[in-house]
Amino acid sequence: MLGKSNDKNDRQTSGVLIQYFHELSDYLKERNLSRKAVTMAVAVLMLTGLVGVHYRASGSLLPTSAAAAKRDLPIYCVQTQEPKIALTFDAAWGNQDTQKIMEILKKHHVKVTFFMTGGWVDTYPEDVKMILAEGHDLGNHSQNHKNMSQLSDSEKETELMSVHDKVKALTGYEMFLFRPPYGDYDNAVVSTAKKCGYYTIQWDVDSLDWKDYGVESILKTVTQNEHLGNGSIILCHNGAKYTAEALDALITALKDSGYTFVPVSELIYRDGYHMDHEGRQIKD
Repeated sequence: MLGKSNDKNDRQTSGVLIQYFHELSDYLKERNLSRKAVTMAVAVLMLTGLVGVHYRASGSLLPTSAAAAKRDLPIYCVQTQEPKIALTFDAAWGNQDTQKIMEILKKHHVKVTFFMTGGWVDTYPEDVKMILAEGHDLGNHSQNHKNMSQLSDSEKETELMSVHDKVKALTGYEMFLFRPPYGDYDNAVVSTAKKCGYYTIQWDVDSLDWKDYGVESILKTVTQNEHLGNGSIILCHNGAKYTAEALDALITALKDSGYTFVPVSELIYRDGYHMDHEGRQIKD
C-alpha cells in the first residue's frame, strides 16, 4: 500500500501523500490545464512517494521528507518503544453517555483526553469540571465545529481562543491540545494553533463509532486496525450511539494486548521533536 512502512513500529499509511495528490490535481485544474497534464503531474508525485517508501524500507534517508518538511503536520501518533496509547473523545453534541463513560474509565483506572467545542462547554459546564477533576485532559475542539481551513487566520484564532477562555474561566485550566473538527487542517490551521499555544492533534486509529455500526464493529475496527501500535491515538466520540456500551470491552481487549493508556498530554513530546511524513512525532 502506498506510503506504508515495513517497520513494525511504523504502521500508519501516509494520508499526507494522498492529500498532496488531491491538492496538486485541484491546483492544476484551476489553471485549465488538460486532463493529460493533470494525470501526468499526479503520476510523477505518486512515483516520488513510491521511491520514498523504498528508501524508508531500506533504512536510507527518505527523499519525500524534504517535501513533507514544507508542510505543517498535526500529530497523528507518537514514536515510542513503550506500549502506550491515548484514547480520545470528541465532545460536540450530547452528553447522555458521559457519566457512563466516566464510570468505565474510573473502573479501569484509565485517563483520556476530551476534545470539547465551545457549545458543549456552554451547555455542560458541570461535566467539564467533572472531567478535569477526574484527572483527564481537557482539549479544544473549536467554538463552532467549522472546517478550520476555510476560515481566515483571525477567525481561526477566534475559534480557538473563545473556547480556551471559557474553559480557563470555568476551571482555571490552560488548554494546549487542539483537534480540528472533521480532521480538517492546512498549514495555517497548524501554525495558528501553535501561535495560540496549542499542539494540533489528529489520530491514527478511528473507531468509526460515529457510523453507529454497533459494539462489535467498534471493537473490531480498533483492535484489528493495521495502524494500532505503540504511540497510537484513538478517536472516539462521547455522543456516539454504541461507544459507551463498547468501552469496557474495548479497554479490556487493549489491555490484554499489552497496551497501557495515557492521556495525550503524557503521550506527546512537548519539545525536542520532529515530524515524519506520516504525521508521527519523533523525539530528537
